[in-house]
Amino acid sequence: RKEKKRMNLVIAEKPSVAQSIAAVLGATKRQDGYLEGNSYIVSWCVGHLVELATADTYDERYAKWEYADLPILPENWQYSISKGKEKQVKILKELANRKDVDVITSATDAGREGELIFRLVYEKIGCKKPVKRLWISSMEEIAIEDGFKNLRDSEYYDDLYHSALCRAKADWIVGIN
Repeated sequence: RKEKKRMNLVIAEKPSVAQSIAAVLGATKRQDGYLEGNSYIVSWCVGHLVELATADTYDERYAKWEYADLPILPENWQYSISKGKEKQVKILKELANRKDVDVITSATDAGREGELIFRLVYEKIGCKKPVKRLWISSMEEIAIEDGFKNLRDSEYYDDLYHSALCRAKADWIVGIN
């Protein structure tokens, strides 16, 4: 019986970074919205694919500004897919749900914003597969190779994600109010 090949879905922050990573990993077969090969699928976000929902998502009356409605403070935060980016979210969801994909690697930019970009997409697509984190600050081939030899569990970066989410919510609250 032939063993089924296990795939690692790598999600970068932008297409150019995904192409550099894919070249190092040997994922050279171009598909619609991703590259594949050598047990890797490399795809990308296009910046913020998922964002905090607009105020009128919570209540239609917030579509028009009324001083009496302030402050607007969501009890349960909602998220929406950024306009024009639905197709890439759909591609990422399909890739993450492939039966041969058993691990996701977050390869968004090393920092608070990159962590937020990946986590919001991961949650929006309803993925439950284990996540590893690529943490590199250079797109040099050797840096990418070393980064993949030193992947960490995503939980290691939970505090960074929570600080990014807190900052995004604070910006939303201040901006709206």
